[in-house]
Amino acid sequence: MRYFVAVAEELHFGRAARRLSMAQPPLSRAIQQLERRLGAVLLHRTTRAITLTEAGSVLLREARLALEAVEAAERRTRRAAADHPGIVLATKAGASRELLSKLLDAYAATPSPVIVEVMLCGPGEPETLLRNGSADVALLHHPYDTTAGLDTEPLHTEQQILVLPAGHPLSTRPQISITEIDTLTDLPLPRWPRRDGTYPEGPGPRVRDHTQLTQLITLGRACALMPESLRAELRDDHAVIPVPDAPPVTTVIAWPPHSKSKPIADLVHTATHL
Repeated sequence: MRYFVAVAEELHFGRAARRLSMAQPPLSRAIQQLERRLGAVLLHRTTRAITLTEAGSVLLREARLALEAVEAAERRTRRAAADHPGIVLATKAGASRELLSKLLDAYAATPSPVIVEVMLCGPGEPETLLRNGSADVALLHHPYDTTAGLDTEPLHTEQQILVLPAGHPLSTRPQISITEIDTLTDLPLPRWPRRDGTYPEGPGPRVRDHTQLTQLITLGRACALMPESLRAELRDDHAVIPVPDAPPVTTVIAWPPHSKSKPIADLVHTATHL
């Protein structure tokens, strides 16, 4: 699977062999053996180029998922085998701060707590860390994070607000609608990176974290939709307007499906009984 993914991504046996630190002939034989085993042609080969067949495209998607699952299992197994196993909890930096503090205090007061290592991440990263096994549990936020294939429990739901630079002509409005926000040409919404590291097209500035975003808002370069709870993190040079028709944000605690970990179960139980 690793050999095939390397060839499918590079579309060149020589580059794939160098990436895998191996010679090209055994790599070519391995792909041929894989095709015979599956009874399917995975690659169209010519003297000039290599392209994926429809079957190859399917296998590339499935192989990536399979390899991610194997790597996640390896990471979780290594943590479980540590001398002092604990829980790694991933959450977006600045988000759910009060909820996280209450959760950690309440869990520490349970009869048999383990060490909880908190990983503060950028937007989208907690979900990725949970799926690849770097984290055992995560605080995620609907509708921004995807929880398909994960076990979850809702913890808190809140409305969204629009954050503007203080003194902006709209800053005195009692509320604003989603459609109006889309027409703010002087204050575009930011563009966050996708899971593959690329950015969507659009006029808004590229941002990587909450601190960068708030600075851009202060400078009058962007506006942003945020959960109501982040109001406490803002400064005097920011203005806030409620957005009643924006989809509410629900904070959930998420963990791998079918987990048998008692510490994770205890942490989830604590979170749902705050």
